[in-house]
Amino acid sequence: MNRPDAGKAPIEEVNAPIRESAEDALSARSADIPEKTVGNITHADPVMVCRGVDVFYGDKQAIFGVDLDVGRHQVISMIGPSGCGKSTFLRCLNRMNDTIDIARVNGNIELDGKNIYASDVDVVPLRARVGMVFQKPNPFPKSIYENVAYGPRIHGLAKDKVELEEIVHTSLEKAGLLGEVKDRMDQPGTGLSGGQQQRLCIARAIAVSPEIILMDEPCSALDPIATAKIEDLIDELKQNYTIAIVTHSMQQAARVSQRTAYFHLGYLVEVDETDKIFTNPSHKLTEDYITGRFG
Repeated sequence: MNRPDAGKAPIEEVNAPIRESAEDALSARSADIPEKTVGNITHADPVMVCRGVDVFYGDKQAIFGVDLDVGRHQVISMIGPSGCGKSTFLRCLNRMNDTIDIARVNGNIELDGKNIYASDVDVVPLRARVGMVFQKPNPFPKSIYENVAYGPRIHGLAKDKVELEEIVHTSLEKAGLLGEVKDRMDQPGTGLSGGQQQRLCIARAIAVSPEIILMDEPCSALDPIATAKIEDLIDELKQNYTIAIVTHSMQQAARVSQRTAYFHLGYLVEVDETDKIFTNPSHKLTEDYITGRFG
């Protein structure tokens, strides 16, 4: 969920590959990248279906023709070198790229059969259904209670104070944080530790009953103990939510996900079961990345 005062994101904050020309893109593809994604882009029970997704920042293309299903109640990891487009693609899934003036998304992304880029789609309820947890914890400058209550309140999910309190407590419990904060709910969320702040942001996302939770490197700013708590939480949350996570840690991808997608220079090179990606990848680019030859 966005901050109440969120505005347009400056383009320099976007981790996106920049192509100097169409000729550069074509030569890069012809050199290494397969004509179509290797592995299995489909899923037997998809909650989200992406086909032919292109992303442009002005006249520079960052994502090229991505086809991918996101499976229901499953964790899919997106890996690849810095600037390969994985975070840019993740942001397409709840239209966060709309906050960038020069961004343009082509193709089709369906959530439960409905194109989320259709003209009649309101992004506010969309971002409730497809929540996002960012790389750096970003609690609102409010109390712990109000951080979690904010979303249900503006979306009208609670009919009274008792129901709102139940949503807040249940969300904090699902995020594995209630036991640590139940006696200080009126204290600022910004006063929590980094790992606790990240779990508070997860509770905030859960509070509006999403179908999908997007996580953009949620552990990169955390210590190993906090990271382990978040990873355990992800494993629990997949029982009720679909999770798509961008990570630079291949060990983390191997631990938390059932499917893994490898991005390279804006292309989705390979996607398959996580065990297969890490033990027997089908494409040389994937193998070179996971064995540390580049990236």
